[in-house]
Amino acid sequence: MATLTVPPVPPSPRDDAVQLYRAFKGMGCDTSAVINILAHRDATQRAYIQQEYKTMYSEELSKRLASELSGNLETAVLMWLKDPAGRDAAIIRKSLIEIRDNIGATEVICSRTPSQLQYLKQIYHSLFGVYLENDIQATTSPGSDHQKLLLAYISTPRPEGPEVNREIAQKDAKALYKAGEKKLGTDEKTFIHIFSERSAAHLATVSAYYHDMYGHSLKKAIKKETSGPFEHALLTIIQCAIHPGKYFAKVLHKAMKGFGTNDSTLIRVIVTRTEVDMQYIKAEYSKKHRKTLNDEVHSETSGHYRAFLLSLLGPNI
Repeated sequence: MATLTVPPVPPSPRDDAVQLYRAFKGMGCDTSAVINILAHRDATQRAYIQQEYKTMYSEELSKRLASELSGNLETAVLMWLKDPAGRDAAIIRKSLIEIRDNIGATEVICSRTPSQLQYLKQIYHSLFGVYLENDIQATTSPGSDHQKLLLAYISTPRPEGPEVNREIAQKDAKALYKAGEKKLGTDEKTFIHIFSERSAAHLATVSAYYHDMYGHSLKKAIKKETSGPFEHALLTIIQCAIHPGKYFAKVLHKAMKGFGTNDSTLIRVIVTRTEVDMQYIKAEYSKKHRKTLNDEVHSETSGHYRAFLLSLLGPNI
């Protein structure tokens, strides 16, 4: 469930565009007004506001925001402004080409559904003039298991429904044990094959069988048998198959744990999950850490940046 709160009777996109223009006029930007509008409009409403703004004022709203805002707030608001597929494409592109750490790209790719990935690939090509597959090949270690898994994961059709063939799931659990913990070394091909070809519901069942048959989780086996970006990709796939809320709660906690905050991760997860499953993420966060996600974000951020993220997170329950 989403945490986005939208007014019961939202103003027209035209009215919102006018209010935003007024917020930009004069000495300094009325940032609170910008947040009050944009943090409480869904993806479709935000798209209409951008269209109206361009029609009325002959400039892109995103460009105006980039000139009026700065720092983490600018990053968060501009990411929020995009439609979900365009946003995912931008996150992947930045992770692969600019930051070159592959963390954001791996997280986004391995947590999306097959239909989302197919659409994302089209958007990626239309935005950047290059195929996602080509960028993955150019920026990940040549011939690495991580590269092979990402390429297989974005190109292999997988069912998205809840149906599971339990017999095949049990066989897969045995095959993964045989390819990993049972032998010296790891047969990565088997992991790539099963993780890229099976549905989320199927993988969740495989994980349950694995635990029943071998006394510990498949997640634990992956940590023992693999490492680096390949491990990150496998863990993202399996954890998002079992319980995405739990997975993203963990990612957020890690981003705020210890000295300093990983703002790029904080922004990426909050912005991309607000309209998807942030209620579940918040519930898991509170259950695990005995502190609400809102309180944690409040203590780790400040100013308008804090206000924007907390607006997306919704009431502190």
